[in-house]
Amino acid sequence: MRFGNINGRLSLIDGAKALDVEKASDGRFAPDPGLVFERWEEFLAWGQRQTLDDAVPFTPESVGPPVVRPAQVFGIGLNYQAHASESGIQEAVPAPAVFTKFVTSITGPYSRVTLPSDTVDWEVELVVVIGRHAKDVRTEDAWSHVAGLTVGQDLSERTIQLSGPVPQFSLGKSYPGFAPIGPAVVTVDEFADPDDLALSCDLDGEILQDGRTRDLTRSVPELIAYLSSIVPLLPGDLIFTGTPAGVGMARRPQRFLTPGATLNSRVEGIGTMSNTFVSG
Repeated sequence: MRFGNINGRLSLIDGAKALDVEKASDGRFAPDPGLVFERWEEFLAWGQRQTLDDAVPFTPESVGPPVVRPAQVFGIGLNYQAHASESGIQEAVPAPAVFTKFVTSITGPYSRVTLPSDTVDWEVELVVVIGRHAKDVRTEDAWSHVAGLTVGQDLSERTIQLSGPVPQFSLGKSYPGFAPIGPAVVTVDEFADPDDLALSCDLDGEILQDGRTRDLTRSVPELIAYLSSIVPLLPGDLIFTGTPAGVGMARRPQRFLTPGATLNSRVEGIGTMSNTFVSG
């Protein structure tokens, strides 16, 4: 099942067509995409029975972020060894490097993003959407707590992120629009192997990053087990799982996003986001 946010309304998605959930369910489910996780199990069972025969076409301009008000947004740093190496860290990181992205950074998959400086970097990521309350979850049970997967960009303003004696990861990664997600959330049963998905991004057609999630240092189940051993994970929470090698800060010379550029980000089996950038 694929679901998302079309014109601000919860919708089931089939290619370039969408089925309005409130209308199709005769009001059983609210149109607000942010409320679906309160009744996730019920919605999942209902949605998997729908044929989408009455789905209607939609345009990219109508697509918003599929998750709009997560209680918590986690980011995982250095979770591909090749990215850790290009960042100057050769040894294995002993535990997941965790930061947060503030909710106000979330935007849609086709939105314009304002650049606050000339040192904004790209980081394509697989994003996990939690579907069930998770606390002290075992690794082998972790996938059962996932509502689905989506595409994300962990945009990063490197100057703020790395300034001062204590790096400001959360602030540098939380400017408005710095967490594009979408175009849809895809439930785990849609993937032959959810632990091995291709992900990549390009800037105006030039490939910048190209990797596979099988190369995550800590897999999705391991991340859920680790995080839930410390804090409860709530339905609708997001986990940005890390980015492969190829970020702009690690290039020589360094390279960053510029006004007018279009960044296309994709994950196998989910789809492609296309975000453009404007000057602040």
